[in-house]
Amino acid sequence: MAKSMTELLTAGILAGVLGTAANAETAHERGVVPDFSSNLAGWVANEQDFVAVPGKPGPVAADPAHPYINNLLARRLGAQPTFRVADLANPNIKPWAKEVMNRENGKVLAGGIGFTPRSSCMPAGVPAFMLFPVVEPIFFVQSRKVVLMIFAGDAQIRHIYLDVPHSAHPKPSWYGESVGHYEGDTLVIDTIGFNNKTYVDNFRTPHSDKLHVVERWKLADDTMRVTFTVEDPDTFNEPWAATYSFHRIERPLHDEEVCAENNTLLFDYHIPIADKADF
Repeated sequence: MAKSMTELLTAGILAGVLGTAANAETAHERGVVPDFSSNLAGWVANEQDFVAVPGKPGPVAADPAHPYINNLLARRLGAQPTFRVADLANPNIKPWAKEVMNRENGKVLAGGIGFTPRSSCMPAGVPAFMLFPVVEPIFFVQSRKVVLMIFAGDAQIRHIYLDVPHSAHPKPSWYGESVGHYEGDTLVIDTIGFNNKTYVDNFRTPHSDKLHVVERWKLADDTMRVTFTVEDPDTFNEPWAATYSFHRIERPLHDEEVCAENNTLLFDYHIPIADKADF
């Protein structure tokens, strides 16, 4: 009998974890390499959006005239949930990008839907991947040569290849080419080689194929904090920095979720639909 996708994924994760234990045991004993995955650790976001780093150009934020109210806050306040509307007074954004964001703001203010990668079942790209685990966690598989980040919601996976240089001419892709290394207790990830089909955040901030993201993932007890910089000379006037944090939960990686299934019958979420069979 053919194995299910869940069984294959679980087997792969187990093999990766066992490989990590065998290959990096000495390093872990010395406390050099942070262990992001022990005891079935998953990581759920503490924030809804990126947080600015004091004293540095920061990420796009909500328009003060149209604050973002998520479902949980709406229930607590007895208010109506809203979609995000970007503050376009940010001086760091090039005119062409502001035009795109103004168009998206207009759709929301006219009563439309503020699409996010998660709502439309699209790949998130980087750094927006870390915005996924608001409910479902991300899991890590670590080995000597690669680190996998697996989003439990629909099993989207980032691959970070360790201690290797970037390709001379990486083929543009949704998640780009990520290479990384450990600096003591911190995983440093450098990503280039993006296509221009994703947004960098939930405010629908676009980017060009010159996007360059550097992340620093660091553990602090049951918290994980990421500090990162975003550079794209075609989109932003200067690089900007932000932080984001997660809290630890302990649970297995559950069955695979098919994100797009049936949603087209409920909402116009622009979910990608194949025009021909893959098999």
